[in-house]
Amino acid sequence: MNARYFGPLPVHRRFDYQPITRRERYEWPNSARVAVYLGFNLEHFAFGEGLGASIGPVSAHPDVLNHSWREYGNRVGAWRCFELFESLGLPSSTLLNTAIYDHCPELVAASVARGDELVGHGHSNSERQGDMDEASEAALLADCRARILKESGCAPSGWLSPWISESHHTPDLLAETGYRYTLNWCHDDQPVRMATRGGHALWSIPYPQELNDIPMIVARQMDAKDFAQIIIDNADEMLEQSRRQPLVMGLALHPYIVGQPYRLRHLRRALEHLAGMRDRGEIWFTTPGGICAHMDLVAPAVAS
Repeated sequence: MNARYFGPLPVHRRFDYQPITRRERYEWPNSARVAVYLGFNLEHFAFGEGLGASIGPVSAHPDVLNHSWREYGNRVGAWRCFELFESLGLPSSTLLNTAIYDHCPELVAASVARGDELVGHGHSNSERQGDMDEASEAALLADCRARILKESGCAPSGWLSPWISESHHTPDLLAETGYRYTLNWCHDDQPVRMATRGGHALWSIPYPQELNDIPMIVARQMDAKDFAQIIIDNADEMLEQSRRQPLVMGLALHPYIVGQPYRLRHLRRALEHLAGMRDRGEIWFTTPGGICAHMDLVAPAVAS
């Protein structure tokens, strides 16, 4: 075989490898050791075309079973989740498909009224961002940012791609469009600064694929009580680990999944546990935008 098969593999060059045991120390506000946030996904799906999570076998379009299951989240589940968050005094970050403004703007208004952070999450989860050419992707990022600013009065500082789908240019385009952080990467338990063309600043804030109801409950068919226990165990273990360095714990939720009554009952138990940790000063309950802003203070970019 040619020797090239045994050399270094292709890399992304967005950040270097650095073990978590060899990081500079910093502090979260109020000397908390773990920063915790809720990533609450408000999504809208085209009827009769495109992609979408599935509870049952995927049928030819119109796939009424799976489309209506997802729509339960917008009609019922999200409202129950908001009630739960409010009862515990928990802030949230709403990961927003801008198609929600056309379909059910009341949901966005409720999120804004709570003071939640709005995070760009594409126009619809019926499509993958990584399938677009560079010009179309740039237009998507700009349009979503402008729509949220126009409708809700504040341009988003963060982005999560629909289906976590990126092109090779996504981090560059995000920074050039004015986004300050991305949630696409799940490679670390701390924020990581990403390299972009032109040197524009962009943080990668950890977004979970384990503490995430789609891969755990839908893909792995995990029971809601077990998912709730995972959240509790993860928080308790991270608190132990955070004696050595500050950490980030995100929790990714979709209202058509955890908004189902029997699952919400178990989510309530997990969030009550987190609220207790907050009340004891063990964790900083915040948003990814709050984490990004704090990192800009404790680890400002070096001017080129």
